[in-house]
Amino acid sequence: MPIETHDVVIVGAGAAGLATALFARRAKPAQRVVLLDGARKPGAKILVSGGSRCNVTNTVVRETDFWGGKRTIVRQVLRAFPAARTVDLFRELGVALHEEADGKLFPDTNRARDVLDALLRGIVDAGVDLRTGVRVQDVARADGGFTIATSAGTLGATRLVLATGGQSLPKTGSDGAGYAMASTLGHAIIPRTPALAPLVFDPDTPYSVHRDMSGVAVNGEITVWIDGSVATRLAGALLWTHFGASGPLVLNVSRHWARARIERRTVRLTLNYYPGQTFDAVDGMWTHVRGSGGGGHVTVRKRLTADVPDAVARVILEVVAIPADRLVADLTREDRRRLVHAVTEWPLPVSDTRGYNFAEVTAGGVALDEVDPSTMASRRCPGLYLVGEILDVDGRIGGFNFQWAWSTAFVAGRALARPA
Repeated sequence: MPIETHDVVIVGAGAAGLATALFARRAKPAQRVVLLDGARKPGAKILVSGGSRCNVTNTVVRETDFWGGKRTIVRQVLRAFPAARTVDLFRELGVALHEEADGKLFPDTNRARDVLDALLRGIVDAGVDLRTGVRVQDVARADGGFTIATSAGTLGATRLVLATGGQSLPKTGSDGAGYAMASTLGHAIIPRTPALAPLVFDPDTPYSVHRDMSGVAVNGEITVWIDGSVATRLAGALLWTHFGASGPLVLNVSRHWARARIERRTVRLTLNYYPGQTFDAVDGMWTHVRGSGGGGHVTVRKRLTADVPDAVARVILEVVAIPADRLVADLTREDRRRLVHAVTEWPLPVSDTRGYNFAEVTAGGVALDEVDPSTMASRRCPGLYLVGEILDVDGRIGGFNFQWAWSTAFVAGRALARPA
């Protein structure tokens, strides 16, 4: 009995899969496009993103907002479908976006459901054959295309798109199965780690004082030290928690810590409460206060709380053993430098990330240089295309990973309209 064969089969109906199906049918309405998803109701990750508001994209998206594969490749893909075109697409689909802090763009309704519903309406209008509750069990090369074994039978496809996502938030259906499919079809898989994940601290170190500051937010700069050298510095907001730390700054840093650990490199993190300022600059500030005459009337705690929350100031002074009521003028040089060292290079005793259950994205995946950035077609397997999070690209927090989904989907969808 002949198997059911289609022009394009897309595995995974998340952001990248839905958008690829939409773009592919719009570019060539005559082709038969089937979109498969193991969940009965697709798009669960869209629904939980951005606090259930869905940070669709950012006003400015550059290749420097991403890590993983070569940025020159990322740039080429982003330029094919930039953020402005994403805004136009969703406006056309009936979802107007508005800008919030740090350039984040959310639907005016502040409902992720409206983003998902718009995409689902879009693929229905475009004539995509969406099949939910159908789990792909295996993929293989076949004469003239592929065979896709599923829980509902075997399909044939001239071209196959893997839009299976990564391993983050597995409760939404992201189980990493796409990596095995890509590997079976000849692709190298860069080892994966959680990214955009909160960090857990070792409770048995002198600097594990996060519980005393739980719920307190600060602005700071984290330095990532790998093998004794500065690998990167990132600035932003940090939130102390009962388990360690979270907040945008920590989420962005987490992939760097996790990648270094999986590569068996020595890694440590330090926090500077004075972003962009060096030890000497901050030391000079405290020296000036001491010598200006004001230091004879201001306690160390009061001066420190001008820069950090009082709960943080109290903890810092306790750790460096400087009485909170000591006058700035009475600080010895040794005390002052010990304090300045603490506030500019505070050790963060990280023991782990909170894992894929709390990570917003996956770092690692299909090696990016094995994909043609002008088509998202595999360089290893003719007829195969890869889009979205399955690739070795992860963006910082702020809508960048969704933009990667929309951009890769557009490039692939346009390419799928061309002759096979």
